[in-house]
Amino acid sequence: MTAGPDVVRCDDGVRRCVWGASTPEYARYHDEEWGRPVVDDTRLYEKLCLEGFQSGLSWLTILRKRESFRAAFAGFDIPTVAGFGARDVRRLLGDAGIVRHRGKIEAAIANARAALEAQERHGSLAALVWSFEPRGRRLAPRTMADLAPKTAESEALSKALRALGFGYVGPTTVYAAMQSLGVVNDHFVGCGARTGCRDARAAQQRPPQGWLPRRA
Repeated sequence: MTAGPDVVRCDDGVRRCVWGASTPEYARYHDEEWGRPVVDDTRLYEKLCLEGFQSGLSWLTILRKRESFRAAFAGFDIPTVAGFGARDVRRLLGDAGIVRHRGKIEAAIANARAALEAQERHGSLAALVWSFEPRGRRLAPRTMADLAPKTAESEALSKALRALGFGYVGPTTVYAAMQSLGVVNDHFVGCGARTGCRDARAAQQRPPQGWLPRRA
């Protein structure tokens, strides 16, 4: 199939979505991560938080700070961050390696507690997120204009996450996370990564749906 107009052949011979060709960081993220299925709760929680921190900023800013975020938030270990308190908020507000926004920092901590709630109610955070995977065939995007900022699925998932106590998870932010986590494959037609993401998604066993009783 002919590549879409927003696919470019880079100097290394690889065809990439145009956004993935702009910087070396974006190229690595595009090739190795964006659109690859993720079913690990720690990485899902991390991505939801980072997408929230990205709000109003460029994703490149977040990529360049990601290791600092991981150090600041204990590797995004959910139980550990769920135990953060006021002293940790003060520490994080003083950490120049991350985005020092009180609302986003407090939301990341609340999100850890909400992720624990998701694990209790659904078996895992992954089970909840992947239950909103679009059903049926989707038309493969060819240009940036084909990518909607949000979808019915992202709106529904946003509502479910907010009901659990997640913050900074509006439907646009959630759709960006769904793209990154491989819940949808929005690499453009003709992009070298599209087939690999499609095959990985087809081979990935979906997290089992379930409900676990509350701990006593």
